[in-house]
Amino acid sequence: MLKREGKAASRDLLQAGQMIRARRVQLGLTLQRLGEMAGLSPAFISLVERNKAVPSLVSLVNLARALEVNVSTFMEVPAGEAHVRRRSDPQQIEVDSPVEYHQLSACMRFQQMDAIFMKIPPGHVFPDDQREGEDFLYVIKGELYCELGDEKVTLSEGDSMHFNARTVHNASNLSDSEVELLYVGTPSVFGQGE
Repeated sequence: MLKREGKAASRDLLQAGQMIRARRVQLGLTLQRLGEMAGLSPAFISLVERNKAVPSLVSLVNLARALEVNVSTFMEVPAGEAHVRRRSDPQQIEVDSPVEYHQLSACMRFQQMDAIFMKIPPGHVFPDDQREGEDFLYVIKGELYCELGDEKVTLSEGDSMHFNARTVHNASNLSDSEVELLYVGTPSVFGQGE
């Protein structure tokens, strides 16, 4: 969800939990089955549905995939097609994560890609991910340890990595300093859809 304050943010979280539960029930899925499909525990999904927990970006994407909807279904995405993002008006993506996410791409109909700027704190480990599409990583600052299938590599400032996201992959900040990363991925997980 995009960062909002006070009661508006609480309403957004409530609606996301309710929407996840409503879609699960609509598909006739138990918490157990949805957990298996999304790679999450049924107890965690129950907490999300009751607004007692906020899923990370990866968890939200996995839930959306399992529920056969675009992740934007559960997030507030601005209407219209703003093609320019101004430095003075950043759009932070609000998720329950120590990682800071800033949306760089526009929110267009039929959007095919996302561009996200991330600030990854020391010690943060991303869970394994695997999905359709491509990922591109570019390290702006710091060092990011990455695993792509059997390949293990540390990316330093100015290094990039482009790969098929169907290969199991993850990344970690094993350093004592924050990592600044540009992520570009297809297909879009935030796009407006049709």
